[in-house]
Amino acid sequence: MAYQTILVHVDDNPSVSGRIGVAIALARQGGHLVGVAPTGVARALHPSLPPGQSDPTLALHLGFLREQAQAALAAFSARCAAAGLTSYEGRVIDDDAAGGLCLHGRVADVIVLSQSDPDRGGPGLLADLPADVVLHAGTPVLIAPFSGERASVGQRVLVSWDASREAAIALRLALPLLRHATSVELAVFDTGPGGHTVAEAQAADPRAWLARHGVRASFAIHPLAHKRQHVGEALLALVAQKNADLLVMGAYGHSRMRETILGGVTRTLFESMSVPVLMAH
Repeated sequence: MAYQTILVHVDDNPSVSGRIGVAIALARQGGHLVGVAPTGVARALHPSLPPGQSDPTLALHLGFLREQAQAALAAFSARCAAAGLTSYEGRVIDDDAAGGLCLHGRVADVIVLSQSDPDRGGPGLLADLPADVVLHAGTPVLIAPFSGERASVGQRVLVSWDASREAAIALRLALPLLRHATSVELAVFDTGPGGHTVAEAQAADPRAWLARHGVRASFAIHPLAHKRQHVGEALLALVAQKNADLLVMGAYGHSRMRETILGGVTRTLFESMSVPVLMAH
């Protein structure tokens, strides 16, 4: 069974083309595609006065932002029509991107976003958008790299498996994609003496469970190349080695603050992903 409702963030950023392409690829498996274009003004900041008493300057600004959102949705709809989709819609929402996508994404099966472009995002709300949505939406998030179009998504899937709560949630929520894949590999990284990951991953080997869901998967343990190699770096190298076109992983096994300060697998993938990544927290 495919994802029945796919929600994609629509704006005028150059990366929108890649993320819409990923969303259309998912919708072709049989789902309904929803393009959401936030105006960027948080719900809490909207005027609460009765009609006719609102600030005319704010109303003019909101009108301009809605026109921008409508223009982005018109391009989205044209792309869907050209792709031959028959089930799609566009929504302009008066909200900031993170809040609006989280709210509307709670009644979707997957949310499609773009990786933040370090040359465009910089500090600010949009730079933190993928992390905010992953943490707060309660829905799996498929993040497309900010550069390049994808010919296919989810044919050769690599799953980062460590038997953690986050990894288990991501694996379960990825089932609609895994059922369509031609190959699925569960990758476990051996962090050396003192680590419990390998033993726990073997004890909670998900292959039999996946098979009952119609998914055949391989299972492999990978040592780190050297003592200072981080799991995130090893994961990216394995994606390239396996020519994977989708990575599935749990997000923020440690606190977001710890990963921001000390680094972590999630942060490494946010910064350096080379293929679409399905994340869940």
